[in-house]
Amino acid sequence: MLPRRSLPALALALPFLSAPRAAPAAVDIIPPRPDGGRRRRTQDPDVVMPEPGRRAWAAQVPQIRIGLLGGENEADRLARFEPYRQLVERIFQVPARLFPATDYAGVMQGLSARQLEVAGMGPSAYAGAWLDTQGGIEPMTISQQADGSIAYVAVMVVRRDSGITSLEQMRGRSLAWADPNSASGYLIPRFQLRRQGIGVEPGQFFGRTGFAGGHEQAVVAVLQRQYDATVTWASGIGDPNQGYTRGNLRSMVEKGMLDMRDLAIIWTSEPIMNGPLAVRTDLPIEFRRDFQMFQLALAKTEPQIARQIARGETLGAVEGFHEDYALFVEMRREEAAARRRRS
Repeated sequence: MLPRRSLPALALALPFLSAPRAAPAAVDIIPPRPDGGRRRRTQDPDVVMPEPGRRAWAAQVPQIRIGLLGGENEADRLARFEPYRQLVERIFQVPARLFPATDYAGVMQGLSARQLEVAGMGPSAYAGAWLDTQGGIEPMTISQQADGSIAYVAVMVVRRDSGITSLEQMRGRSLAWADPNSASGYLIPRFQLRRQGIGVEPGQFFGRTGFAGGHEQAVVAVLQRQYDATVTWASGIGDPNQGYTRGNLRSMVEKGMLDMRDLAIIWTSEPIMNGPLAVRTDLPIEFRRDFQMFQLALAKTEPQIARQIARGETLGAVEGFHEDYALFVEMRREEAAARRRRS
């Protein structure tokens, strides 16, 4: 468990958490840069899509390999990202390839092995990959929700016909974690439930826990009565009966995989920093700047593509920094230490 000294750090690291989640887009709900300055964002007038053309850095980056996190079936991921891949190729005029991993660890390993240039990551996966690469990756951008904020939530869901209406009624029941490298599907629920005095190891509060292999798979496991509950990610804004404005639930609703009338939400986490689009730090700085500008301008220039890869409504993106994820790095270290103590 994280030491109590880390709890104030959560508020310091995420100063936007006190802002109303339903507020309209406004600059004051975005935390400042680590140096105190204002972050660049999609809405800035000088954020424009780079002109198409081959760059000097192409000699060092002859292809752009884009890692896609697991948690959704491969065919759907490839279909969602194909227009994005084509746009990357058209703007930078080097081949762009998509690499869908079977789980979060696949993308983390791809970055560590220098087999990927960029990848969209959850905050926990980013922290794990940063540790694995000894600081060899960095955030370029962080996606914004439809209300302009840069946070999301974890939600615990059960079948509506299960009779479970509260977290207390999960005592002795089974819970599916989504992925050990997921923030919303593992790390943050464990952290916040422990803060509530709930033991998260099997037999402490929940009768049984296990990994479902991804967010979609975890929800399907609940629908098929393999587990009583699971935790997954959602924007936390909009209509919960439609799966909120974006997230795993909304994506499954839109694909016809889920009717929200079949599920009930019994627990919601505190807000979690959105994960970054990460890049290897050994790549040319010119490439990293160009790709950051591309990502910042995406929702302004190609809103449908931005919505597809965000799995729902998005206002765009803001600059990201490693300091945004320092607490997740600390939590990953504490989880690793706890595993060693249990073994």
